Amino acid sequence: MRGSDERTGALFSYVDVESRIRSDHPLRRIREITNAALAALDEDFGALYARRFGRPSIPPERLLRAMLLQVFYGIRSERQLMERIEFDLLFRWFVGLGVDEAVWDHSSFSTNRDRLLSGEIAAKFLRAILAQPSVKRLISSDHFSVDGTLIEAWASIKSFRRKDGSDDDRPSPPGRNAERDFHKEKRSNETHQSTTDPEARLYKKGDGQPARLCYIGHAMMENRNGLAVDGGVTPASGTAEREAALAMLDRRTRRRRITLGADKAYDVRQFVEDLRERSVTPHLAIDGHLSKTGKARATAMDRRTTRHPGYAISQRCRKRIEEVFGWIKGSARLAKVKLRGRAKVDAVFTLALAAYNLVRLPKLLEASA
Repeated sequence: MRGSDERTGALFSYVDVESRIRSDHPLRRIREITNAALAALDEDFGALYARRFGRPSIPPERLLRAMLLQVFYGIRSERQLMERIEFDLLFRWFVGLGVDEAVWDHSSFSTNRDRLLSGEIAAKFLRAILAQPSVKRLISSDHFSVDGTLIEAWASIKSFRRKDGSDDDRPSPPGRNAERDFHKEKRSNETHQSTTDPEARLYKKGDGQPARLCYIGHAMMENRNGLAVDGGVTPASGTAEREAALAMLDRRTRRRRITLGADKAYDVRQFVEDLRERSVTPHLAIDGHLSKTGKARATAMDRRTTRHPGYAISQRCRKRIEEVFGWIKGSARLAKVKLRGRAKVDAVFTLALAAYNLVRLPKLLEASA
């Protein structure tokens, strides 16, 4: 029998959003972990907002859940995110909005988001997830890996101008950006600066690659299940990865010696000495490239480390950190960040690390049950 296409309206309709979400949906387990972490941040949220004056803001818990959805589904703008929350029952349920509740304006969402991220909430949220007992037993306390990746800044190469303002622009037609001829011009971060994002630096990570205005995102991963345990963003430089690795190690409390795996960019004698002073065994890939004279570069690693089977295991495990960066740049669409300023980029990148853990945790928890 053919069904009817006539619309049957009703004076009243009750939609139970909870019953519309299937019981085995991955976001159910993710929401449980997220809510537990948000409950642990209640005092931090209270410190960010005035208690007596002003109008009520967007609840920070709902704001952060909405930001997680934006990362999970790779939504490119706040305007599109608000549209999805307006019409998608799954999004409304995850954020905590009822069917009849109004969705926020995208500009209000952006303003409240910037306020929330200014309080290092992203880093505290990542730590709150990892501190949960069910998650903590999945994390290795002895073996870690570090790496860095370029995050392209939200700034055009044409905005890279001299700091003294001596650049001369060609005349341009009305309504267009000024012409900028920078070919064959020697430019460096010491003499030039982006007018759009002054904290972004011109950098390239390897020979034969174009230089871009960017930051460097850093991550520390535990080697048992490949979960991100720390991270952040720094200005791009040749020493930023090693300096960030030492900073992340200093933030960790430990009682015994640990191992740290990394690629050949970390194979520097001073860095190895710094690790040993911190009771960290370096499991670094050997940088043995040939010099112009045909001589192999002297590595900082020696046989007292490389002869152990654990070194080979760390070299296999450390490559999994590329999965973290691949997900952040691909699924979360952070290959080119759409915020300006290192503090905001750092917060968004750290939140993406937390989102990566949340995506992987339901299966890991189910397997360990």
